[in-house]
Amino acid sequence: MKITKFVHACLLVEMPEPVNRTVLFDPGAMSEAALDVDKLEFLDDIVITHIHSDHVSTNLMKQLVAKFPDVRITTTPEVADMLAKEGITAGTEAPEGMAFFDSPHADLQPWGHAPQEIGVHYLGVLSHPGDSHEFHESKEILAMPMTAPWGSMIKAVNVALELKPKHVIPIHDWHWKDEALDQMYGNLQGVFEAQGIMLHRPKTGEPIVIDVTPL
Repeated sequence: MKITKFVHACLLVEMPEPVNRTVLFDPGAMSEAALDVDKLEFLDDIVITHIHSDHVSTNLMKQLVAKFPDVRITTTPEVADMLAKEGITAGTEAPEGMAFFDSPHADLQPWGHAPQEIGVHYLGVLSHPGDSHEFHESKEILAMPMTAPWGSMIKAVNVALELKPKHVIPIHDWHWKDEALDQMYGNLQGVFEAQGIMLHRPKTGEPIVIDVTPL
């Protein structure tokens, strides 16, 4: 499995033959400058966990659908309604190779109400929980949101240590500037490796390859 991060929570996940399938998770506004749609060769699926702009950019979605008109989009009813107003069709049922899991968006009070959200297991090996630290299951690769106005790194670490995936891909970390990002990744790496969990340190646009067997 080849995983490429494009800032914040956007992940391109590619599985070679015999699976031969590519999915893009949460192409949001913070990823617009990093994700060059023209350079994407294949795209079978787009998964959008919830409606917030850092997870879904209508600008990027229009570019993606224009290049890949047959792409399958999976999301919440709330996002599907929003995309429909832009002429983009999305489904709300998990397609083959994906399974939803309970991953409610973190509480946003006093700012507002939490949106609808889906957590998604992909090919039985990778889990993307969206904006949540209140989920209770993970496959062997966990895309873990690390910092946000709604959450803390300490909570993220404790959730990951409890669930014990084999690999952690840190996401939702746009809020850290480069120097902080490097320091935090180093701190996280020490904690996770002591518990037998490999923390990967993604750089935008640079693939991470993990040897897995899809279920």
